[in-house]
Amino acid sequence: MNLHGKTVLITGASRGIGAETARVFANAGANVALLARSTDAIAALADEIGAQAIALPCDVGHYDQVAAAVQSCIDRFGALDVLIGNAGVIEPIAHLSASDPEDWGQVIDINLKGVYYGMRAAMPVMQAAGGGTIITISSGAAHNALEGWSHYCTSKAGAAMLTLCAHKEGAAQGIRAMGLSPGTVATEMQHQIKASGMNPVAQLDWEDHIPADWPAKALLWMCSTEADGWLGQEISMRDPEIRKTVGLT
Repeated sequence: MNLHGKTVLITGASRGIGAETARVFANAGANVALLARSTDAIAALADEIGAQAIALPCDVGHYDQVAAAVQSCIDRFGALDVLIGNAGVIEPIAHLSASDPEDWGQVIDINLKGVYYGMRAAMPVMQAAGGGTIITISSGAAHNALEGWSHYCTSKAGAAMLTLCAHKEGAAQGIRAMGLSPGTVATEMQHQIKASGMNPVAQLDWEDHIPADWPAKALLWMCSTEADGWLGQEISMRDPEIRKTVGLT
């Protein structure tokens, strides 16, 4: 795909899927706005990519920071065409009965409110411009309860529903909203899951996880008209036909 002249904002861009997405979209010619709390990491990634990248330190759990980042993106590149809601955390993994309420709520702030805040800041901009693409990184945990993951499952289920709401409310104004469920990916989060020893996901070997650039390439494909048949839906990378369509093996 050629995305020259397009601008993509990626939350959670400091590592894993977010960082690989920045590289893949930049290689396709897009301008990329990198959002994360890890200031040094996104600054280094922006330096690696070059002039078509901007690093915007941001805690997506705070709407004022997200709104300011969206405005900074527009000030720099003149538009916002794609929003990738990728920021997410899973720690601390704990049984519901022993969970810390403040820690539990912080996961909701990032994984659920952060997705809403991104949509709230980006949708008016996109609607005024005649459209745009919003993709939320979902999870199998959005649809299946897992031991120790009450915070993560709940937040991902809410984010999946938010994406459906964005489609219902935004499609008539040109908003292309959908979700991507990548399956288990070889990122730092999998080390955290492994260390917990809790539920079947922790029992997987590192080789069982797909590389982070696979979902990044799927996200790029989802920005094309080829993915229009999935608008308002969630695409699963566990589906071999999806992998084949995207060109992943």
